[in-house]
Amino acid sequence: MRSPLLINGRQLPELVFGTSGLGNLFVSISRQEKINIVNECIRHSRDVTVFDSAGKYGAGLALEMLGVALKETAADLSAVIISNKLGWYRTELKTPEPTFEPGVWKDLQHDAVQRISYNGIIECFEQGNELLGGIIPQMVSVHDPDEYLAKAKDDRHRVRLYDDILQAYQALFDLKEKGLVAAVGVGAKDWRVLQQIAQDILLDWMMVANSLTVFTHPPELISFIAEQDSKGVHVINSAVYHSGFLLGSDYFDYRKLDSSDPEDASYFEWRDCFNRICAEHQITPAEACLNFGLHVPGVRSVAVNTTKAARVSENFKMTDKIIPPAFWQQMQAAGLTI
Repeated sequence: MRSPLLINGRQLPELVFGTSGLGNLFVSISRQEKINIVNECIRHSRDVTVFDSAGKYGAGLALEMLGVALKETAADLSAVIISNKLGWYRTELKTPEPTFEPGVWKDLQHDAVQRISYNGIIECFEQGNELLGGIIPQMVSVHDPDEYLAKAKDDRHRVRLYDDILQAYQALFDLKEKGLVAAVGVGAKDWRVLQQIAQDILLDWMMVANSLTVFTHPPELISFIAEQDSKGVHVINSAVYHSGFLLGSDYFDYRKLDSSDPEDASYFEWRDCFNRICAEHQITPAEACLNFGLHVPGVRSVAVNTTKAARVSENFKMTDKIIPPAFWQQMQAAGLTI
């Protein structure tokens, strides 16, 4: 078995901070609040602070604001680890709203396009470093390879697109060989694509998004995660709240649901039952979601995102929350978990 992932001689903590909120995901927040969020993440961290970002988040706005906040708070960068998921490149905004994920990102001044290839990844890496104000991330990955493959018109086209992904990884490992980055990983929502990439690439880390949660956790995925852990891959579980839907939002995985739509009704029914069980056991939905996401065998960290600085300390407290077995037994009995 490979040794645990170390960045600057330190293991990654249980809590990783997502930065999509800094890119105005679902809501536009002030510049000062973004700086406060970053400052609170650092202030409450026990050893090292890990920020997960991407060129896709706000078309680079999240990277930009993270760099600004780290500078304005005079952060000790030796105790900060940044993950930049590469593959989306900031471009000029030529339409009323960005062309990627319309309706999701608010008040953006730029657009972004997916660039997955050897040169495309290098361009994303260099642009990301510039947006961060010259800070070079220690962790890099190919972002949304599942979305890239979803563009395939047929099997032959998919093979060509997958070759682009392999070329992108060659670029990342070249950066690692040069000592510019410390770890190479992958971030995706479709775990089947993660599985395919893991068969061909010796990954240092992996981010699983929207697919390993209290709401959805297929046995095959749980087995895959345990297998990756046994190989020394540091698994980060992300989006355990399903874009906040499990906490009360109308958005589920970047899609706005309608309770009056028969196709969406089951989501609200699940959440209502979940909320009732949480209330009976005096547990908040957030506590249950985070606890489940963190304790899947093989998961080493959970990435959480917030748009309110005041909630950062709550995230730390939730990692220590003990959920009684009776809660999970009732969840199983209700058919909400396996």
